[in-house]
This record gives sequence, C-alpha cells and structure tokens, in this order.
Amino acid sequence: MDASAETLSIARPRPALTTGRAILLAGIVIALALPFVAKSFLLFQLTLVLVYAIAICGLNLLTGFNGQFSLGHGAFYAIGAYTAAIMMDRWDISYVWTLPAAGAICFVAGFLFGLPALRLEAIYLALATFALAVAAPQILKLSPLEHWTGGVQGIVILKPDAPFGLPLNQDQWLFFFTLAVALLMFWAAHNLIRSRTGRAMMAIRDNPIAARSMGVNTALYKTLTFGVSALYTGIAGALGAIVVQFVAPDSFTFSLSIALLVGLVVGGVGWIPGALFGGLFVLFVPNIAEHFSKGLSGAAYGVILILLIYLMPSGAGGFVQLVARRFASFTGRRSSRTGGNT
Repeated sequence: MDASAETLSIARPRPALTTGRAILLAGIVIALALPFVAKSFLLFQLTLVLVYAIAICGLNLLTGFNGQFSLGHGAFYAIGAYTAAIMMDRWDISYVWTLPAAGAICFVAGFLFGLPALRLEAIYLALATFALAVAAPQILKLSPLEHWTGGVQGIVILKPDAPFGLPLNQDQWLFFFTLAVALLMFWAAHNLIRSRTGRAMMAIRDNPIAARSMGVNTALYKTLTFGVSALYTGIAGALGAIVVQFVAPDSFTFSLSIALLVGLVVGGVGWIPGALFGGLFVLFVPNIAEHFSKGLSGAAYGVILILLIYLMPSGAGGFVQLVARRFASFTGRRSSRTGGNT
C-alpha cells in the first residue's frame, strides 16, 4: 500500500508546471483566434499591447533582474521606431529587416550608455536616464537630422500587406507578425534568466559585492544587460512604428518612459509574463480614465493606479503567485484528506 502510494506520488506530474503550460497553450490559442473575431480597431489596440509588452519585458530584464533603474527607455523606443521608419521610407527596405537593425543599433546605444553609467547607482542612474529621455525628442528635431527624421513633421510609412498571398488584411497580419516576435522575445528572455548569465545578473541585483567576490564581472554584465534591455525596447519601437504608420519626436516624450515603468510595476517586477499585464494597463487604462472624465482623465488615471497598487502591492505577478499558492495549499489539503480517507 505504501509502495504503490509512493509510486503514484512519483509518477504524478507537477501541478504547477502542468497548469502553467496549459494556461500558456490556452492563451496562444485565444490569441490566434482573436484576429478573426475582433474588429479592426480592437485588433490594432491589442497589437500595440504586444508592442508595449516587449518593451516592458526589456525594462524588466534591466530593473527586475539586474537591479538597474531606468527612466529613459522611451529614448531607445524612439531610436528603434526611427530606424524602422527611415529604412522603410528612405531606403525602401522591407519591414522585416528593420527589426534586427533596430535591435542592433539600440543594443550598441544601450551598451555605450551603460559604460559611463557604471559609475552611477540608484537615483543617480535614474537621473542620467531621465536626461536621456528628455533630450531624445529635442535631438530628433535638430535641423542637421531633419533630412533623415523629418523634423517636427515626422515620417509617414505604409502598413505592410500579408505575404505569400495569405487571406489576411493588414491589421490581422500585423497582429500575427507582432505576436510571433513577442513569443520569440519572451522565450529568449525566459531562457536568458534561467541561464548562467541570468543567474549572474540576479546575483548582481541581490548583492553586487558578493557577486564580485565570486568572480562575476559586474561591469561587463551590467553593460550587457543595459544593451540587451535597449535591444528589446528598440525592437518594440520598430514594431510600434510599423503598426502606427507614423513617427514624430513628440510621440516619444518623457511620458512614454514613465508609462513603461508604470507597466513594469503593475505587471510585476521580476516576473516576465507580467509584461503582458503591463502592456494592457499602459494602453487601456488611460482610455478608461478618459471615459470617466475627459477633463479629469489624469486624476482618474491616478486613482485607478493607486487602487491597483493597493490591491496588488506586488503587481500582477505577486497576485498570480498568491493565488497559485492558495490553490496549491487547497489542493494539497484536499488530497491529504482523500488519502487519509482511503
């Protein structure tokens, strides 16, 4: 009796792992069905949610897993957007190739910015990145760059059609394309965090002195993390430009950096799937606030944010983990009662 019970306990799959995979599979199936049932404008909004989720995921790698605080990721988003717009409008390059180009350029920019930022910690790093976010829109308006950036008028680009004669309209195709890129980027982030590099990143976040004493090159890992985070945000910016079909300096003000940071906190710092919740918040909550009162939309937004932080102080990630623990303890007690009865 005891041997068979032990065998059953060993053979039984882990509930958390099975449940997580089932939720992921269900989410992918729902996402694949959405373009065929959602209206064009809602599909456009959901595509932007995925774009913001990619950017928030990149910020999470930097802040949530490496402990570096940034208020300037809107600048990297702008660099990625302008990279895509210039390549498509000036050089007539396919939108597909703008993503790796935007990612590479933003990686170099983030890495180079991270080098002098090594001397800065906490609030001083936040001030440096704040300066970057404030300066970026003004730099894009400079007359020497106007030939490339379009100045204050910006750049208008065309929305791509579905390739290979697929029976999809432009909004449907862009949603599928963005979904594929988002899944790839989230998978890469998940593998990065579980790798030796990810463990070194988190060791620096938890205790940089101990990490250094264990042989971790903190300077290298911090600059590389800054570069990878900027890469994610740059790819998101390129996708955002393709989806919106327009870029202009005033689209990338400091408020964009704040929105990404708010999305990170709401989704859950240090929890990769939380970026999707953050993307939903960044896009939909301001619109919901305007429905309450257009004149007091900022106040309504603040009240909604305060309520969410009060109800979920650890973000959506902490709330999901709390529910999972409660469910696991409930099922554990139920199984123990069943085993006792048998």
